[in-house]
Amino acid sequence: MTCSASGGDVARAAELLQGARRVLIGAGAGLSAAAGLSYGGERFVRNFAPFIEKYGMTDMYAAGFYPFPSEEARWGYWARHVWVNRHEPGALPLYRALRAFAREHDSFVITTNVDARFEKAGFPPERLFATQGDYGLLQCARGCHDALYPNRELVAHMLARTEDCLVPSDLVPACPVCGGPMAVHLRVDGHFVEDTAWRAAQERYRRFVEGMVREPAVLLELGVGWNTPGIVRFPFEALARATGAPLVRLNYDDAHLPEGVPGVGLQGDIAELWPRIASAAERGKL
Repeated sequence: MTCSASGGDVARAAELLQGARRVLIGAGAGLSAAAGLSYGGERFVRNFAPFIEKYGMTDMYAAGFYPFPSEEARWGYWARHVWVNRHEPGALPLYRALRAFAREHDSFVITTNVDARFEKAGFPPERLFATQGDYGLLQCARGCHDALYPNRELVAHMLARTEDCLVPSDLVPACPVCGGPMAVHLRVDGHFVEDTAWRAAQERYRRFVEGMVREPAVLLELGVGWNTPGIVRFPFEALARATGAPLVRLNYDDAHLPEGVPGVGLQGDIAELWPRIASAAERGKL
């Protein structure tokens, strides 16, 4: 897609970001898609051809809701999904570029993404709030206790032993407390585990937001769509109205700012837009 954002919009976004002391970054799935982690198209076919043939899957997002006939089938799919989106990719260039910008500001990230791209790009964990979970962790599917369990080693074993899209029964994880099924740490129902670390991150986010009224701040929203607008999109608009902090919204599909929200919206490919904005901001410092 050719970016529809004008040169004036890019310059305005750069000016706002350059003058900010605090930057609150809100990120959604569109950011990771722009960085190269598309959930459909060629990347999906390349990684999931056997599952497409067996189940008729169309993309990774829809596949996450597939009614698998057994735990062996469910983990056959989810092991690969977690691996290709969480464990396999390294630090992606777009996220590294955002980290270079954030390093020069008092910044904090709230994200609905669960792929740990910010962590891999070097963002400090104490400046991150991943509200919807982490692909790299398991929890009791029933939420019977609030412990979380790293899954990289288990997932690697599953991939090595997957046959016909199924993992062997001896690798299907069971909850160590209730004996029930385990699940990837994703907010899909009321059993999502909000452990001590999650609650601490939520509190740090709250404190950062409260501090925005004390010094120049900007809201930088990246790739946030309409699946869960109540987590980033709507709160960012409300914060902009309440504090006067401008909102810089970058979005592939809908970058419109409602009436009364200060800032600028830029529609287009974030991987193309961000280097232009960062370059213009850097020139403005000279």
